Amino acid sequence: MIIDIVTIFPKMFSPVLGESIIKRAQSKGLVKISCHDLRDYTADPHKKVDAPTYGGGGMLFRAEPLFTAVEALLGSTMYPRGHDDKNKRIILFSPQGKTLTQSLIKKFLQYERLILLAPRYEGVDERVRKYLADEEISIGDYVLSGAELAAMVFVDCLTRLIPGVVSDKESIRRESFEENLLDFPSYTRPEDFRGLKVPSVLLSGNHGNVEAWKKKQALQVTKEKRPDLLKRIK
Repeated sequence: MIIDIVTIFPKMFSPVLGESIIKRAQSKGLVKISCHDLRDYTADPHKKVDAPTYGGGGMLFRAEPLFTAVEALLGSTMYPRGHDDKNKRIILFSPQGKTLTQSLIKKFLQYERLILLAPRYEGVDERVRKYLADEEISIGDYVLSGAELAAMVFVDCLTRLIPGVVSDKESIRRESFEENLLDFPSYTRPEDFRGLKVPSVLLSGNHGNVEAWKKKQALQVTKEKRPDLLKRIK
């Protein structure tokens, strides 16, 4: 998979892309992630990529540099024709987008290439939303200074699901939000910490009882903390 990130702050991504699971995934050749400075694609002599909105309301990323950046990456004109490759997807991070969930992130595994647009300020010219982006994604109902963090969250969530990135497939299957359940409680050594003991069933060695306990606990935790998730269970 190839992931391109278009941003005005490409250096923000270095600590995230150069560590842990994402770094290993790139080293294995399972994903190629590149950051592109939007300022390199503007015709403005001062490298400006934003302008005041018509009618007032703050600064917006202009359509011209974003279209130019994507067209340079894909090698095709995006408007009026647009790209017709079903293996590629252009994603705009926006408060108006679909909320990112575990089930949604899985859908992007089918694509060979993703281009992530990470705007700032008041967002983007509406023509970018309508005629350039294929998808709009939000990571939650709150305000960030820019979409760089949203893009990092997206990349992290997606990369770890790429086959071969995480060696323990079972650990992925058991994680929170899989099957719309939160994770069950987990414990490690010592068995007794200041009188706080590990549940005896986990020490029993009876795998059937342990699995039953985990399922029951996952349901209970979800019911208490995220009852809305239970509504999604078929």
